[in-house]
Formats: sequence, structure tokens, C-alpha cells
Amino acid sequence: MKITGMRIHPILIPLRKPFVTSLGSKYQHDGVLVKIETDENVFGWGEAAPSKNITKETQESVIKSLNEIKPLIVGENPFEVEKIMDKINYVFGPSAKASVDIALHDIFGKKIGLPLKNVFGDDKKEIRTSITVSIGKVEDAVKEAVKIVDSGGRNIKLKIGLKPDEDIEKIKKIRESIGYEPRIRVDANQGYSVETAIKTLREMERYEIEFVEQPLNAKDIDGMRMVRNNVSIPVMADESVHTPGDAVNIVKNDAADMINIKIMKSGLSNALKIADICSAAGIICMVGCMIETKIGVTAGTHLALGKRIIRFADLDGHLDLKFDPTINGVRTEKGVNKVGDDAGLGLDVD
Repeated sequence: MKITGMRIHPILIPLRKPFVTSLGSKYQHDGVLVKIETDENVFGWGEAAPSKNITKETQESVIKSLNEIKPLIVGENPFEVEKIMDKINYVFGPSAKASVDIALHDIFGKKIGLPLKNVFGDDKKEIRTSITVSIGKVEDAVKEAVKIVDSGGRNIKLKIGLKPDEDIEKIKKIRESIGYEPRIRVDANQGYSVETAIKTLREMERYEIEFVEQPLNAKDIDGMRMVRNNVSIPVMADESVHTPGDAVNIVKNDAADMINIKIMKSGLSNALKIADICSAAGIICMVGCMIETKIGVTAGTHLALGKRIIRFADLDGHLDLKFDPTINGVRTEKGVNKVGDDAGLGLDVD
């Protein structure tokens, strides 16, 4: 089997409402879909979800990177994923390369007749995802949390990191409204200093927070360890981990209790390696996402279902889109993600 071509499809999809974090606001998904074709009429879909703040990409830079990658992979055997990813490694763009990585795995699964969840280990049949409440007014956050719980969701992820006192007030009001059965996790997206993180998270401890994602700047590994050692809420590294080497660094420095794996940061091949590093170190993982179509979220769901060390999911980015061109793929019902038994990713694009 040989790769014969790669089609690049830019997309622009409005969001249902603005998505606001401590890193900024997002109003639309300006991503890129990729279709890799072969001489056996087996094709694979992938997706790039660029982020100026996290992957340092734009839609334009992704397209440029993919046009650079295309001649490098045509003629290659799509089964030789590691060889291909090494060959294109020098090209700029984490999510651009991730889209190729996802598509190659889709081809692999289709060719051998297995869904990727089975290829990755087939550990579980479904996984509960958190549903995200972005930064906004206290009363709006409470209404959104109540809406999530009323619709069957049981894991709420609250974006924090801009106004610590308001962050605490939101948690308090949300707990008063939904009680203590639903789980709440928080994500500061690098918004706090060490001192502010320790003070704020100690105030939040009484509200039974499941864990906090990336309280500090991604490069402040020593600070992450300090926060971890001074609060009872488990600390999860997110933006601090893009590569397997980053995961090793977190482990060596005891800087986090958990790691959030995102395919758009690392690619699918490296995501599997990060999961294995965490498994060896006994560090529980979550699979997260950006704002993505069901292509990216389906890939993340297959990964989460396949690996035992992945206990948590934040795979709700597709729910923010006004429309999605993906046919089939992940199903999210009452906060639970499932995929079918079709080979590969189990999806197509309209």
C-alpha cells in the first residue's frame, strides 16, 4: 500500500457561544481537515485544530505546513507511521502533524478491520467526559452548570484563572445550586502565580474539587511542584506536556499528580507514548481536546477507550460547534462518549 495523495480542507465553523479562558476568547473553529488517499482506495481522515496560545499555529500556518508535508509522504507506506512522523518532524506545527498522524492511524485501522480503540487496547466501552463552562459572570456560570446537570452531565469543568475571588465565588454558588454529587474540576490555563494558586485552591478545597489543570505557566515546573505540595486538590499538567520528553520531566520533578494528553499538542503516536510513560510512573491521565470537529474528538475518544491509564476525559469540543461536517464518529449522550465498532475512526465527512 502506498500513499497517493493528501487533500487539505480548511473549515470555518461558528461557535454556539464565545469560548472564554484565561488565555483569551474564541468565536469560531478555523481548523483544517486532511484526507490521505492510497492506491488501495483506503483513505484516512485527520484534523488540525490550531491555537495561537497553545500550538503556536494559525489556520494559514497549518495549511502551509501541510503543503510542505504532502510531497514528503506521497509514495510512503501508510503503515510505517513512525517512519513518516520522523520524516516530517522538522516541519513546524503540532496540530498540522497531528492531523497526518490521525489520518494514518485511520487508514491502519480500516486496513486491518478494527476500530482504533481495539488497536490501542480496548480497555473500556465508554467514558464520561466533562462539559466545560467557560469564563463569564458568576450567575451565567451557575445557570450553565445547572443546565449541564439537568441534561444528564455529571462532570463539570469550570474555566478559571483571571479573577481568583470570583473563581471561588463561582464554585461556591455552583455547589449551592447542584449539590455535591456532580464532579467539578477546574482549569486555570496558566492563569495563576504560585502564591495565588495556593491561596485560591486552598479556599476551593471545601467544595470538593476533583482536580485543577495547569494552575501556572507551562514552563514553571518547580512552581507546579510547590503548588502540588501545598494543596490537597490534585494538580494536572496540561500545557506543560506536549511531548514524551515533557511527560518524563513532569515525572522526574514530581510536578503533577496527573497529565492531560491532547492529540493536537502531541500527535496520536506521541500521545500513546505519553500514556505509556504515565502508566509506568503510575500517573493517571486524561485525554483532552481543543475546539474540534468530531474527527479530532473521535480520535481522542478511541485513545481514551483503549488505554487503561486514561481515567478521565475532557472531550466535548465538538459540542460547541454550530454544525459539524463529520458523519458518524463519537456519540455524546448525557455526558458519556462512545464510538462504534466500525474500522479505523469509524467516520466520514460530508
